[in-house]
Amino acid sequence: MSKIITVFGATGNQGGSVIASIQGNPHLSSEYKVRGITRDPSKPAGQKLADKGVDLVRADLSDKESVKKAIEGSEVVFGVTNFWEYLSKDIEVTQGQNIANACKEVGVPLLIWSCSPSATKMSGGKLTHLPHFDSKAEVMDYIRAQKIPATFFHAGCFMNNILGAVQKGSEQNTLVWNLHPDTNMPLFDASADTGKFVAGIMLNRDKTMGKDVYGATGWYTPTEIANTIQEVSGKKTVFQEVPDEIFKRFLPEAVGQELMETFMLIKDFGYYGEGGREILEESLKVSQIFAEGLLCVGNGGG
Repeated sequence: MSKIITVFGATGNQGGSVIASIQGNPHLSSEYKVRGITRDPSKPAGQKLADKGVDLVRADLSDKESVKKAIEGSEVVFGVTNFWEYLSKDIEVTQGQNIANACKEVGVPLLIWSCSPSATKMSGGKLTHLPHFDSKAEVMDYIRAQKIPATFFHAGCFMNNILGAVQKGSEQNTLVWNLHPDTNMPLFDASADTGKFVAGIMLNRDKTMGKDVYGATGWYTPTEIANTIQEVSGKKTVFQEVPDEIFKRFLPEAVGQELMETFMLIKDFGYYGEGGREILEESLKVSQIFAEGLLCVGNGGG
């Protein structure tokens, strides 16, 4: 009888990537049946997954009992929340803790939690308007404190957000951030790359249990990103650094401070903080397990 992996956010970028990678891997697809969690299985995105053999289950992350019922019988749970849906740290923490508590009560052998480092702690209290980092980190700390068997997937900077920072002109495009031209950003494609790391964790769970796995394909500077956009688009593209407060003026008022501080975190604290480059180098071996079909690798994090 197949084991069950339950994937929250099944119709989103990260959850969808996890499902695709598991179904596309001969070893995992023969060992696991995929259960996808969504609030409305009847929507077209859900039906597409159902057509691919995913068992769709309705659940509300704010309702712990519905979460508990949704994960019953699971061998592995991939947990992810969406801060931007409610713009509320409290709601995201509650939803994340609901997943964690349900896993503990049901006895799930492995929770893979999609998270971020604590920006407040990393910056020494200098950056305090980054709840979409701190909420996920708070849930991570809670999972560790509750001694729930888990691996922590730290998503990097989402590539699909880049084009929103490009100012289009008649003669050239300009990529605008409050970053230095040589600032290193850990980028990844959420819809293509998340599943590679999660599948790698599952294929080598003993070595990655309790570890931090950083999810990025590499480090890229704004100058390199602008050059890549130019190569792909065929139109001259340059990078322009702007002061923090000027950058904030380009942004919607509701999230301006938070997005400004996000790039300050990248610029001043390296996104992942001290040791991030070394841990990412080890974490890339985890995704390579999936890509190469290997079943052994060194530690997936520190």
